[in-house]
Amino acid sequence: MKKAFMGVRLKRLREERQLTQQALAHAIGISLSYLNQMENNQRPLTLAVLLKLNASFGIDLQLFSEDDEARLLADVREIFSLELTGEIVSSAEMRELASNMPALARAVISLNRKHRLAAEQAAALAARLGEDRQAEMALLPSTPYEEVRDFFYARHNYFPELDEAAEHLAEELAPSETLSWPQLSDYFRRNFSIKVVVDDRPGATYRRFDLRHSVLYLSRTLTSGQKAFQLGTQIAMLAFDRELTTLVDAARFSNSDTRGLARIGLASYFAGALLMPYRKFLASAQALRYDIELLGNQFDVGFETVCHRLSTLQRPSSRGVPFFFIRVDRAGNISKRQSATDFHFSRIGGTCPLWNVYEAFAYPGRIMTQLARMPDERTYLWIARTVSHKSGGYDSLSKTFAVALGCDVRHAAALTYSRGLNVLDPTSATPIGIGCRVCERTECPQRAFPPLDRRLMIDETQSLFAPYATSVR
Repeated sequence: MKKAFMGVRLKRLREERQLTQQALAHAIGISLSYLNQMENNQRPLTLAVLLKLNASFGIDLQLFSEDDEARLLADVREIFSLELTGEIVSSAEMRELASNMPALARAVISLNRKHRLAAEQAAALAARLGEDRQAEMALLPSTPYEEVRDFFYARHNYFPELDEAAEHLAEELAPSETLSWPQLSDYFRRNFSIKVVVDDRPGATYRRFDLRHSVLYLSRTLTSGQKAFQLGTQIAMLAFDRELTTLVDAARFSNSDTRGLARIGLASYFAGALLMPYRKFLASAQALRYDIELLGNQFDVGFETVCHRLSTLQRPSSRGVPFFFIRVDRAGNISKRQSATDFHFSRIGGTCPLWNVYEAFAYPGRIMTQLARMPDERTYLWIARTVSHKSGGYDSLSKTFAVALGCDVRHAAALTYSRGLNVLDPTSATPIGIGCRVCERTECPQRAFPPLDRRLMIDETQSLFAPYATSVR
């Protein structure tokens, strides 16, 4: 653990617990002067003190996590770009906000999100009234998806209420084996008097519930694992409606569309946890060194489903490797993104073309590995592979995506994919960025357009004319 100065967070902890400095110092067995120095950032917060805080108050260690700081800093950088605010905010000031005043940083991020939503609604209204014919063209993509993604992001992609309920049900139905769709079909018959039928009609939807006749139809094109996943999703909707509703209500989403999308996302989360119960899946993942294909064979699910489940293993008592998961198409559209840790996905101007998730399209079905270094000098191990979905015949179109799973390089030794990579050599990592609009790498050969921050644009211009300036001298 490197030196971490988190004085404001310590003060916040005291305020929340209504403790004096003397009371807190006595509770964790340190001197009053030592605590005072830490609160004023004259001494760093050590691992020993952090463990004493956890033992005395049972606090979530995430409160003092550097990963959480990196997440906040990435969000703050987007908000405080010069073009958006008109003010020059230095990197040091942004880092101070994220590291020492995280609650304030989150409040600013929330206000910015509400501001963007209000601007979008105003532009849409203006377009309908005919006051601005170009307003409709300037609208950002649909906001419910971003709102739901932020909801999962804020929860570190882990929902103990659903995860534990799914694990309990899995142990009840199949204590010593992997759940199959016939077992789940029998569960529907016994508990809900619902008959599960395979739908042979061409073009049938993956899952269709006929409430009137109590029949649940599953498309014949689904694999056995996909059938089980669809049944797991329906179980969440029927048997755990109260848990889903509680989570959605607590999030205070802005509209009914977002609420509906969040329910679907949470139901899918439950299905993944049901087919891959936490303790059993984590033990297998660690034993197999997180080999995605071997895990897929063991639990009878696809590559993408395993990746998604691996990004949720954040139970406080037994955490797995904190992964981030993303799915993109050939055009660079991000259709899924989940993060259990600090990696940030840009909302402005697309992602980085040097990222191996795009290279995967050139090698269909092959797993691509990459060490990638971000502008803040953090290095990550990325695994990417294409996945395809096709439900029709010869002349039907298929859907092809690239899915990627990443983690901090400090976890690389636990993964089979680190073999052959020099994880200790910083020069072996590919320098990538969050996205061209907010990336600080002005000399990148793949830059598509200038960054939003004009200071970087000025630096870039100066570097272009530097050879001529030297010759004049």
